[in-house]
Amino acid sequence: MFMIKKDVPAEIINDHDIKQTDESDHRYSSLINLTRLENNRSAKVIEIQGGHQVVGKLEAMGIVPGATVVKKSASIMKGPIVIEKAGMQFAVGYPMAEKIIIEPLAWDDAAGHSPVKKIVLLGNPNVGKTLLFSRITGTGVVTANYAGTTIDLVTGKFNYGGRKYELIDAPGIYSLEHFSEADEIALKLVTDSDIIINVIDATNLERNLNLTLQLLQARKPMLVCLNFWDDTEHNGISIDVPALQKILDVPVVTVSALRKEGIAKLLEAIPKARISNLTYDAEEHWNQIGNIVNTVQKLEHRHHTVLERLSDFTLHPIGGIITALGVLLTTLVIVRFIGEGMINNLLDPFYTNIYAPLIMNLVGHIPSEFIQGLLVGYSTDPLESFGILTSGIYIALVQVFPYFISFYFVFGFLEDLGYLPRLAVVVDNFFHRFGLHGYSSIPVMLGLGCKVPALLSTRVLNSQREKILTIALIMMSAPCLPQTAMIVSLGMHYGVTTVLFIFIILLILALGINILINKKLPGKSEEFFTELPSYRMPSPSLMAVKLRVRIVEYFSEILPMITLGVLIMNILDYLKVIEFATNILKKPVELVMGLPPEIAPIMLMGFLRKDVSIALLAPLHLTAHQFIIGSIFLVLYTPCIASFFTMLKELGAKIALKIITLVFIVALAVTFMIHAIYILVF
Repeated sequence: MFMIKKDVPAEIINDHDIKQTDESDHRYSSLINLTRLENNRSAKVIEIQGGHQVVGKLEAMGIVPGATVVKKSASIMKGPIVIEKAGMQFAVGYPMAEKIIIEPLAWDDAAGHSPVKKIVLLGNPNVGKTLLFSRITGTGVVTANYAGTTIDLVTGKFNYGGRKYELIDAPGIYSLEHFSEADEIALKLVTDSDIIINVIDATNLERNLNLTLQLLQARKPMLVCLNFWDDTEHNGISIDVPALQKILDVPVVTVSALRKEGIAKLLEAIPKARISNLTYDAEEHWNQIGNIVNTVQKLEHRHHTVLERLSDFTLHPIGGIITALGVLLTTLVIVRFIGEGMINNLLDPFYTNIYAPLIMNLVGHIPSEFIQGLLVGYSTDPLESFGILTSGIYIALVQVFPYFISFYFVFGFLEDLGYLPRLAVVVDNFFHRFGLHGYSSIPVMLGLGCKVPALLSTRVLNSQREKILTIALIMMSAPCLPQTAMIVSLGMHYGVTTVLFIFIILLILALGINILINKKLPGKSEEFFTELPSYRMPSPSLMAVKLRVRIVEYFSEILPMITLGVLIMNILDYLKVIEFATNILKKPVELVMGLPPEIAPIMLMGFLRKDVSIALLAPLHLTAHQFIIGSIFLVLYTPCIASFFTMLKELGAKIALKIITLVFIVALAVTFMIHAIYILVF
């Protein structure tokens, strides 16, 4: 400890006035006033001088003896000093700062900077960890109201109380026992972390305490965060927080991450995290949990809410199917409305009237014709120019992006509402017949709008086997929304029967191929088990954050892949490879599928834009059976450029190319069979 010379005023005590009695302790205990504290250093308030008026003002802000403050900026010509307490900043006049007597807290390393403390957020799925992470760090990450959202570890950094922290958002788990890869990751994080924040759903205390007791046995500094605290009152739940804190022997803080309530209290509690002395009996732990719950929690009778009645209806065998069909139809209508609205009223006019003339004018000043060709291509049509700044931008931002973002808008709402796990329950029995479980329905539904977000969403699946089966189903089950619109629009000219026949053939092929892959693929799919979180009304601000993150994801992951694909097509076009391939394909297309040779260049165009390739069937004046063959082949034969590179990223080149090759062979074989049957019958 340290001895202070009491006959010297605290304001002028210096380091040489200190007698250090413990050489191993790096802290020093010199009492100084706030004006002399280094920037970004924390200190403990010892005394406030200056009378009741000064004391009263500071006390109202929580600046009292014993409080910890951080000096954020120095005084300029004896002007105000900025300090921080509990995440809030205050400006203190220089004369008042001279009256605040403090004890500087330690720099914890020789370099004079506080070492980074590693904190891990651990808890069950659906307890709001990821949203809490966003509130603490200010980092926008994707949150969703169903298990499995946090696939990769998400980390962020923040400063508080003059200390630097690294926060890790771990996958949601129910236990530290090794049931899954997520459990193993969590156990490693517990070992490597300095502090554990155990996030608990305050409305499901008993279920959450199982993991809490296991974490306490890790003998790491820990605190408990009771999230969804605002929901406890609505659910008739009363929790005695001081009693729970006494039993667990660690700090317990109540928070509502959605409403941004209690975040400052949580930050203030981090330095108080401690190792619990609670004894844990592995064999009797559920009895122990029951005793804790009985001691600290009281339940009051209440009537079912509207959302709870809706939850019951969406899980009913009949009501669930009706709801699923309604959600699917509504989703497709909304996505088409938003997507086409963005294209027709905003993006396409902007590209045509502003962007294209500007970029053509700028690139026209480049002396190299080859460079001009790479950048803007050799055609004024943005879908045929193959230029990086024309086709690349038009396809990525005008044609794909609107459907991508509109789908995530709708699905963000369904995720935050809590509907998707219930959808998985309703369709699980059907999907199980093809080696999948209910959660595969989410990517498949996305695929009805756009394959790119559908492929990305397979990250929520637990195994590589399920991922392969789901992606195969996505690629074959149905065309994307723009393709569907074109097939219906053009096909109705031949009658409803023609349109229905196309979609029935595609559905039969998708299910049949998936059954085959399921039998040939090694291993077995996991049994279906998921938590059904309570319905909660989505927050518009949180949905906006999610959309922003998805937009960043699109520009960082999808846009570069589309641009690369366009560049490759540009080079192939420059080398006359596309022209050569078109000439080679004309005769086989006519003989094998009975289609006019003019369809050959349309097939190559389909790699860039599948819906445009189907639209280009209109000028060919095909018969009904030719339209069926052409539509089925153009839907299946190859993924679009964006889907192709997304598949490579998600599955790796080897598996992705195997699936693409299989789908191409099926497309060729089926269209040949339809043509052959037509010739034999008619």
